[in-house]
Amino acid sequence: MGGLSSLLVQALHPRALSAVWDHSDFRHQLKERLGRTAYFVAATTYGPSDLAHSSIERVNQIHARIQGLDLKGRPYVANQPDLITWVHLAEVHAFLSAYQHLALSPLTRGQCDQYMAEMSRVGHALGATGLPCTRLRVEQALQAHESELSFDERAQEVWRIVAAYPVSDADRPYMNAVMQAAHDIMPNWAQHLAGCSPASAWRVALTRRALQVANLPIQSFLNRDGGGRHRLAPLGPGVGLP
Repeated sequence: MGGLSSLLVQALHPRALSAVWDHSDFRHQLKERLGRTAYFVAATTYGPSDLAHSSIERVNQIHARIQGLDLKGRPYVANQPDLITWVHLAEVHAFLSAYQHLALSPLTRGQCDQYMAEMSRVGHALGATGLPCTRLRVEQALQAHESELSFDERAQEVWRIVAAYPVSDADRPYMNAVMQAAHDIMPNWAQHLAGCSPASAWRVALTRRALQVANLPIQSFLNRDGGGRHRLAPLGPGVGLP
């Protein structure tokens, strides 16, 4: 939920989106692209230091080669600090919002700030600058980019692709709930920019509760077997990084 929500928000930045649009095939391989991104997040969050640093270095090398022009002819380079900062802010804000939205025991304010401070280490290693270290300041920094954002034709296409995320018919109701929740945790200003009206309070609460119930078996498994002992399972050959 957090990953999909962050992708929708990140797509509102024309130069950041152009770097992905022009140099990847994510529109036809969305699941594979998100899988690689999820692996990177897992490696830098739960992996040992050497794996985290090597993962970051690989991404930095890829970013250094990516450059071009956006739809308005403005130049971009993928490793520009302002673009990396935007992507980081949208990502950590969405991850934390998703956790707080679904967790049966949400984090305290201090724990939220600790999360932002810890994640800033990854952002800075990727080339972001001046990252805030509290939840409130992250929210403020994210909204400060509003004047640079646009729900242009490329962003609209990304939103359509994400809405049609490929799953089986049996999994479609669950995925629909995840997508609704991904919208629910977006900042209101981002929803308005995309022409969306926030869902009513009762619908947000209903979707939230449905996902909490559906996720109980996963939580039960983690409580029983301990996620910490299997923090980074290998994903097999051919699974790369973003």
